[in-house]
Amino acid sequence: MQNRQLRIHSENILPIIKKWLYSEKEIFARELAANASDAIQKLAILHSRGEAEKIQEPRIEIRIDKSNKTLTFSDTGLGLTEEEAEKFLSQIAFSGAEEFVKTYELNDTFIGHFGLGFFSAFMVADIVEVVSKSYKDEQAIRWKSDGSSEYSVEKAEKEHIGTDVILHMNGDSEEYLDENRLFSLLSRFCSFFSYPLYVNERRVNEHEPLWQKRPSECTEKEYLDFYNTLYPFEEPPLFWIHINVDYPFHVKGILYFPRFKNDRELSKDYVKLYCNRVFVSDDCKDILPEYLVLLRGVLDSPDIPLNVSRSHLQVDKTVRQLAQHISKKVADALHNLFTHERPRYEASWEAYEMVIKLGMLQDQKFFARAKEFLVFKTTVDSYLTLDEIGQEQDGKKQIIYCEPGQESSPLTKIYRSKNVDIAIATSPIDHPLMSKIEGEGNLSFKRIDAAIDERLINPHKEKTVLDASGRTEGAKMADFFRGALDNQHIEIEAKSLDTESIPAMLTLAEEERRFRDYMRRVSGEERAIQPKMHLIVNTNSPLIQSAYDLRDANSDLAKKIALYVWDITRLNHRELSSDELNEFTNRSNQIIEELVKLPATH
Repeated sequence: MQNRQLRIHSENILPIIKKWLYSEKEIFARELAANASDAIQKLAILHSRGEAEKIQEPRIEIRIDKSNKTLTFSDTGLGLTEEEAEKFLSQIAFSGAEEFVKTYELNDTFIGHFGLGFFSAFMVADIVEVVSKSYKDEQAIRWKSDGSSEYSVEKAEKEHIGTDVILHMNGDSEEYLDENRLFSLLSRFCSFFSYPLYVNERRVNEHEPLWQKRPSECTEKEYLDFYNTLYPFEEPPLFWIHINVDYPFHVKGILYFPRFKNDRELSKDYVKLYCNRVFVSDDCKDILPEYLVLLRGVLDSPDIPLNVSRSHLQVDKTVRQLAQHISKKVADALHNLFTHERPRYEASWEAYEMVIKLGMLQDQKFFARAKEFLVFKTTVDSYLTLDEIGQEQDGKKQIIYCEPGQESSPLTKIYRSKNVDIAIATSPIDHPLMSKIEGEGNLSFKRIDAAIDERLINPHKEKTVLDASGRTEGAKMADFFRGALDNQHIEIEAKSLDTESIPAMLTLAEEERRFRDYMRRVSGEERAIQPKMHLIVNTNSPLIQSAYDLRDANSDLAKKIALYVWDITRLNHRELSSDELNEFTNRSNQIIEELVKLPATH
């Protein structure tokens, strides 16, 4: 077997870079500005080591010349000798930044990595010129290329140390000769550059990257002002998390909890990803766990693996570790807020409850921590944790809850009269979350109408006295309703509820309801599964008693009232279909007509 070397035709490389390397040609501005920043930083390092005597005020300047259709990127960095121009500009994929880091054994704080950024200039320019004067005091040089495999290098005149990259813009890219267009573009990519950046004397990067400071050095006003810089039209955030990690990877950033709105897109990402202060992307779905995609702010890391065009993440172990770390920091911050500022935590609960509940469903480690600060809003507008709500039932803690709209139900009032706190299932994911919580411990959830709880019964009004035939009045009332409804799918029982305002209630075992609701979501059919219904007739209700008393004198009307009670009960439990609702309306009208015709009694 012979080992051979791949042959690359250089004349084919630049067309590939121009067309396929970068998803958007506007990235050329970021790449050339980044190269200028690296050049200034290199000179500063050499000067600090005594290897460069001359140093100028750091400055990156971009000049637009519409008449000549040129765009010039100038820096006051270390410049290039003729030998270095041959080495760095004439070799594709040879990174000067990488070589500099290795030579001086530095921590990598440079932007350039792949040795390809400079060649992005050919996406927008027919001809690229580089005029550079090295800090080594050698003769300035001019490098020139039209994007083919040929280039020229010659002596040139340049007064100051540094580099000018002159782009002779092609016909398709003259939009970048518009000052406002170019300024806006650079503001997006370079707002937090380390060195002053100007477009025709207009300063681009006026704001300092707050995430580079230590959390102890930042004031609340600075955090709020920085948020306003990033998102100028947003309300102030609820709170924030300052991240500063040195091991096992380097990452800094500030993550904000915004004041979420109900109409916010759940799938949209808002955290901005930077690499050494250079904007990379606002798509951080691989760094942030799914349940945290609504956070806002900045993450900056030289260790985040990017693709060659520095436009997207490449997911690896570092990214996964970072996601876990961010999740832990968020949990710690929420726990701290709950522990030390509970009134503030509760006041903002509705703004981030979805984040917490989704996190508990998706992340087991987050779930374990969040159980301590998960709260449920109750029917009396209090907020209680899992430890604070619920009662012991049969050796197991049970939490009674209701759906939105059931807060003022008579059943709720009965429970409240017994000093039972009622949680409100405020979001669509509450039921799967309840199931997960139940699976993790000795705790269960039961909706207020899941079953007849002994606390709902008034034992003093139970109709349990036996008649001559050995039957109770309650049993005979149940028989009457069974005959009137004539439905084998309904189980009927008579009980004396601790209220007169409920003629009857419909119960469905908690497990059956959850399974039915799940199957409805899966099938998309409202009535995909119809489990057996349990109707509890309230013998303490005047309406029930009247219907029962009417069974001999006017059996037809008594039966219609029984059916009416069945309908109104299902209506209260949202169990009536549209067709059944029409039948209910007609039956109600018939009952009213018959009642009006009845002779008046005195």
